[in-house]
Amino acid sequence: MKVALKNTLRLSLLASLISSTAAIAADNVTFQLDWLPGGDKAPVYVGIQQGFFADEDLEVKIASGRGSTDALTKMATGQSDIGTSDIGALMAARAQSNVPVVAVLPYFTQAPHAFFVLKSSGIKSIADLKGKKVATSPFTSSNAFLPLVLKQNGLSEDDIKLVKSDPGALAPMMITDNTDAIIAWVTNTALYESQAAGAGKELIEMPWSNSGLSLYSSSLLASEKFLEERPDVAKRFVKAFKKSIEFTYANPDQAGEDLHKMVPEIDATIVSAQIKSIYNLIYNDVTKKDGFGNFTPARIQTTWEYVAEANGLTKDAIDPATSVNNGFKPE
Repeated sequence: MKVALKNTLRLSLLASLISSTAAIAADNVTFQLDWLPGGDKAPVYVGIQQGFFADEDLEVKIASGRGSTDALTKMATGQSDIGTSDIGALMAARAQSNVPVVAVLPYFTQAPHAFFVLKSSGIKSIADLKGKKVATSPFTSSNAFLPLVLKQNGLSEDDIKLVKSDPGALAPMMITDNTDAIIAWVTNTALYESQAAGAGKELIEMPWSNSGLSLYSSSLLASEKFLEERPDVAKRFVKAFKKSIEFTYANPDQAGEDLHKMVPEIDATIVSAQIKSIYNLIYNDVTKKDGFGNFTPARIQTTWEYVAEANGLTKDAIDPATSVNNGFKPE
């Protein structure tokens, strides 16, 4: 009896030691969101819930964010290691202050910027926005590209009445006819459609990518310090994150449940619908041609040219290739 008890205690102690060793072995990574949790942010939650990060001996903490600039600042100052943000905002920041952050993996290979209107408004094209009131968030990177897409459609900023409001107020403003149109990302389409339907109204989405604005957008970015000091950790994270993206868009309903488990106030059904609605931002003609997860020099150059024009920067302000580090993409 005593021998059995001793053996049981030894096994228990051994199991405890193994568990402690495993916990110590896990590398901590702080992931930076650039906006509130939603369908487009699902991959990091999926990676945690499905164990993709754990498989790479990583323990991931998620930090909240309020826009691309906020996310870049937190990565640049070491508050976060890696995260998602607009590569256009990154390029502009590097041109203006040489921020120590680089892109390591493309996520949206098409820009998510769009106008939204109600069907009852009679607005059917961007040209129809002339003389109309348009609401936008003060934080969105879409504002920098607005003059470009208006120009491509024969308008200028003077042709619209632009007002800025809190992001959460945009759809209600449109639904209650307090604005004719709003500017937001197509990642919000499912949510806006649900809100409009609740008021007995129908939504029309007008993506800017259909009007000539074709460029890289949301990408996986990392602080240069993180890449230099912990390259193996970074490589394992990128590998797991890529797997998380692939799982998310192959299994949107499960991805919605995974996010809901970690952020209970977010409806899993809405997340699933959002993921389905933005599939073409991730998988499209660009990824068919270049392969998923690959930045190409030509498209990086095109993206920079749009960014430079949108931000009033000279095209030689930076070499856009320096905004990307391809050394961490999965083999």
